[in-house]
Amino acid sequence: MADYFIFDFDSTLTKVEALDYLAELTLEGSPDKDSIVNQIKNITDLGIDGSISFTESLERRIKLLNANKSDLDVLVNELKLKLSKSVIENKSFFLENKDKIKVVSCGFKEFIDPIVEEFGITSENVFANTFKFDENAKIVGFDTENVLAKHNGKIACLRDMNLEGEVFVIGDGHSDYVTKEAGVAHKFFAYTENVIRENILEKADHVTASLDEFLYVNKLPMNYSYPKSKIKILLLENIHPNAKARLEDEGFTVETANKSLSEEELIEQIKDMHVLGVRSKTQVTRKVVESANKLMSVCAFCIGTKQIDLEACQENGVVVFNAPYSNTRSVVELSIGQMIMLMRSTFKRSTELHNGLWNKTAEGSNEIRGKKLGIIGYGNIGKQVSVLAESLGVQVFYYDVLEKLSLGNATKCNSLKELMETVDMLSVHVDDNSLNKNLIGEKELSWMKPGSVFINLSRGFVVDLEALADKIKTGHIRGAAVDVYPVEPRKNNEPFDSPLKGLDNVILTPHVGGSTIEAQRHIAQFVPDKIKSYMNTGNTIDSVNFPNIQLPEQNKNRRFLHIHNNVPGVMAEVNKVLAKYELNIEGQYLKTNEKVGYLIADVDKDYPEEVIDALKSIPNTIRFRVLY
Repeated sequence: MADYFIFDFDSTLTKVEALDYLAELTLEGSPDKDSIVNQIKNITDLGIDGSISFTESLERRIKLLNANKSDLDVLVNELKLKLSKSVIENKSFFLENKDKIKVVSCGFKEFIDPIVEEFGITSENVFANTFKFDENAKIVGFDTENVLAKHNGKIACLRDMNLEGEVFVIGDGHSDYVTKEAGVAHKFFAYTENVIRENILEKADHVTASLDEFLYVNKLPMNYSYPKSKIKILLLENIHPNAKARLEDEGFTVETANKSLSEEELIEQIKDMHVLGVRSKTQVTRKVVESANKLMSVCAFCIGTKQIDLEACQENGVVVFNAPYSNTRSVVELSIGQMIMLMRSTFKRSTELHNGLWNKTAEGSNEIRGKKLGIIGYGNIGKQVSVLAESLGVQVFYYDVLEKLSLGNATKCNSLKELMETVDMLSVHVDDNSLNKNLIGEKELSWMKPGSVFINLSRGFVVDLEALADKIKTGHIRGAAVDVYPVEPRKNNEPFDSPLKGLDNVILTPHVGGSTIEAQRHIAQFVPDKIKSYMNTGNTIDSVNFPNIQLPEQNKNRRFLHIHNNVPGVMAEVNKVLAKYELNIEGQYLKTNEKVGYLIADVDKDYPEEVIDALKSIPNTIRFRVLY
């Protein structure tokens, strides 16, 4: 193991190059800001890549700066917010090894010292350049006698230190890797959390995407038991790019595809994946789940989870999350909009005009104010439809198999028949429960008032579309809007057919009720946050197939996650193992459902490897993971 750890500062301990960032701060408001900042960044890259000498790089950048000594205080405060995420998470490593750590940077002590002192690193262990100031405290140059102001300055600096022992250098640039070539470092680790320089990677003993990975490779104590950069996530079906960005910002490795995959394709793609993200088209079957040995979580970036074999996931210790609320407003707005268009025959008039027919008439055109709206399914979406419709002067009635509290002046109906016989407009918002299959057929549609309109934005299997088409053709139902279908194309541009095609005053949309930019953006925040919470803390709150446990991150203890079949005695067996190895339990959480138990145990000290083997070997164990 290394006797000394030599860290670069810019783009390693921090996310940014400090001089570049100082230029952005001091040139704010200047008309030449973008031009000057880009020049400085280009010069920085030339120096880091070794295309020009560092001395030349530094001289050219200082000349372009318009900075004062007081600006450095602002810079320090900003840099504290720009520390690398994994560095912050592993602050204990720096504090515990402060005497073995040295920061060797071609940056400047004036802003490095106050940053690293919070990590226990004293000024004596910071080797960097220093600024020169004029009588007005303006930065006008640097100490040219400092070895770090010269070409290959880090080599000279380390040579002057004459460190006795093994030296590991961690950095992202040319000046870092040449230390090993010069023989003053034993290993070079290319640090890629913030920037990837391809010409540097091939020179490295190891490429480490985060400090977690560096600590993992060298078997050093770390905040998490496994580097986040080694956790692989696959997102399918053109999930909003914010999801990928959010997960990558957390440190995970993310791959994406714009389409759904067949069962065979999916099995091949997820064999090394820890998390799978899908929308509605990709079918996550039992065969898929059982073939994915590393899979920890499947996430539906939508409301429904019918495309996922929840039981197979549960039996294999795979936690499933969805986004039950994120697109609610989008569905609600479409429902209200379609009510208005159907009652006004807007779609029919539009089709006529597209065909060259001018038909200015009030026939078949009504306001929705004062009309009666029926809502089947008074859940999250149904309730918002109720509130919004009532604000437009609509009388609202609803039916739900569960007892639901009315919002506003909405009236509960005691049966589906009562509801359908009462209303002028009907909007369906039930969930994907199999009991809702064929909920509305010819008999139920005949209960509707003549001249009423029908809307289904819920599930395709709820309504008999042949029966609905017949009722529209006879005029019993004056119009309909349908967004979901019993069978839907797997991808765009595939053929689509429906008995509703070509009918007057029928609006057909391709399952886009929740497909708005806003909804996809919300989902791309909600679901990744669930992924992060589960991977970082073990939280399963809002999971659709697992016992729900929510607890904070742990800073000082070790955390074990034990998923097992829900049989008596497992917790006792876990505690026997912990007692045998004298691990004191700081906190313990157990929750079960009908099939699985989920146990989280926080213990107060390091553990031997035998503990892991023993916990994994407990009968009825499905999955075991060390989190911290």
